[in-house]
Amino acid sequence: MIRVLVVDDHAIIRKGLKQILDDTDDMSVTGEAESGMEAIKMADSGEYDLILLDISLPDKHGVEVLKQIKTNQPQLPVLMLSMHAEDQYAVRSMKAGASGYLNKQSVPSQLVEAVRQVGQGKKYISNELAQQLAAGLSEGFNELLHQTLSDREYQTLCLLASGKKLSEMAEIMSLSTKTVSVYRARLLDKMKLKTNAEAIQYAINNHLLD
Repeated sequence: MIRVLVVDDHAIIRKGLKQILDDTDDMSVTGEAESGMEAIKMADSGEYDLILLDISLPDKHGVEVLKQIKTNQPQLPVLMLSMHAEDQYAVRSMKAGASGYLNKQSVPSQLVEAVRQVGQGKKYISNELAQQLAAGLSEGFNELLHQTLSDREYQTLCLLASGKKLSEMAEIMSLSTKTVSVYRARLLDKMKLKTNAEAIQYAINNHLLD
């Protein structure tokens, strides 16, 4: 039996995931968390075989939660679940230690397959992500500018491109406006961009918006 900890800040989504997994013979949701800090604490209990982790959490970004869990419990597999398309966070998540990445729009059978594979110690990637990785191989691994950003810088870029004000970005990221400004300046410098408008246009051109 694969014991799963479901981490999502929306109760209705947790309930849906629990129903799907509990209806499967070889897996069971034995814990639920609604924030990143709660997930990190529960992961340390040793009571779970797999963590199903949402990327968009209210207190900490999912990739940061993933990194902390993997630091504390390196052998505990984590399957990322997100509304974001694969080209936004999948590779970033896998590099940070995730065993798989699944879009929330996936069908239930795909969720079950992903949990089973990851629970067996394997990696899981969707057909969509596999195609993107294959395309990257054929292009000779030309790294896009946004792939050079840190997780916080990338999050800042996505929030900026979605029209969020500095104060709103700071609240979402649980940071001061001064710190967010630093991340914004860094991402513009790394990407050789001069203005917010150029950053927004880049995000649109590279399909980084939901």
